[in-house]
Amino acid sequence: MNIFIKQRAINFAKHILKTKQTVRQTADVFGISKSTVHFDISKRLKDIDFGLYTKVKKILINNFNEKHLRGGEATKQKYLKNKI
Repeated sequence: MNIFIKQRAINFAKHILKTKQTVRQTADVFGISKSTVHFDISKRLKDIDFGLYTKVKKILINNFNEKHLRGGEATKQKYLKNKI
């Protein structure tokens, strides 16, 4: 595996650990596709640094479990904005 790809996956993981951001938010910060971030974190990082992978995986699972709440809040804000 390319050194650049390994370092990129580690950078994504460190960013997610530091900020607790979602894959989509991380992709926006780095200016790269969400698919690339997800693949680097979920597949490549496992082979590169398993300890880091397990820490990030916990955050990703938590984000996944909360996504319906964030979506509901966004919808609520949208309709409140349109009501005014």
